[in-house]
Amino acid sequence: MHEADARRIAARLACWQEPVAPEPLPGGITNWNYLVRHRGERFVVRVSDDIPVHQITRANELAASRAASAVELSPEVVHHEATALVLRYIDGRTLAPEEIRERSMLERILPLLHRCHHEVERHLRGPVQMFWVFYILRDYAATLRDGGSRFAAELGRLMEIATSLRAAVGSVDIAFCHNDLLAGNFIDAGDRLWLIDWDYAGFNSPLFDLANLCSNNEAKPAEEAWLLEAYFERSVSAELVRRYQVMKCASLLREAMWGMVSELHSSLDVDYVAYARDYLGRFERALAELRQA
Repeated sequence: MHEADARRIAARLACWQEPVAPEPLPGGITNWNYLVRHRGERFVVRVSDDIPVHQITRANELAASRAASAVELSPEVVHHEATALVLRYIDGRTLAPEEIRERSMLERILPLLHRCHHEVERHLRGPVQMFWVFYILRDYAATLRDGGSRFAAELGRLMEIATSLRAAVGSVDIAFCHNDLLAGNFIDAGDRLWLIDWDYAGFNSPLFDLANLCSNNEAKPAEEAWLLEAYFERSVSAELVRRYQVMKCASLLREAMWGMVSELHSSLDVDYVAYARDYLGRFERALAELRQA
């Protein structure tokens, strides 16, 4: 889908009772996002097809968004169509990674993670997906080989590492997770935080969400240690810390391979090659730290 098509879809939704002029919102790396002003109210419209190469289905996103809204974790879902989701606009600003590195912000984020992992599931309806990072890595590798990716020569080594990480993580608890805790997916409305963009939501290990949050935003070791103990409400064992570090490596590798796949399949104006190389560098550093521990 191209931007002109997405804007046309956003403007012609059945929920509008008068002509609207969608205004592009910055920051999307999977969807086209628009601000729409309609009868004195503001709405956000997210436009995209299903994206099979990223395991994204809009039905899953809708189910997760509705459930997250029911526990006041995410904005209200106002309307949906096959390729569009209309959400009530939140007057706030998205976070930056350097803010999430601060203890004071992690303290505000922690209750959102607990609510996601313990309350959202109660409000889910219909089919929802499993987000298992080690399956996703294998599927990405196959997509990259099929597409003749510039990174194809590195895939053999990366998949050997992924297999060893899967063995090292061991058995996991399962909860409903967000799985995409980039700074831009948090909105600070002043009195509270909101968690948005449920494209990748699904059942997963809470350890992945914790690792994803810290690895995406480059949290310092002291803040990672605090977050683990605060989340589990106890002193954590060396084994749990190591399993968290394993998930951190898996999260970084998945993000790198997401960029590789997006280079082949996305029409958005994003430098996916630079994105992939940045995360691949982060992955290699985290892997070296894991092996030295």
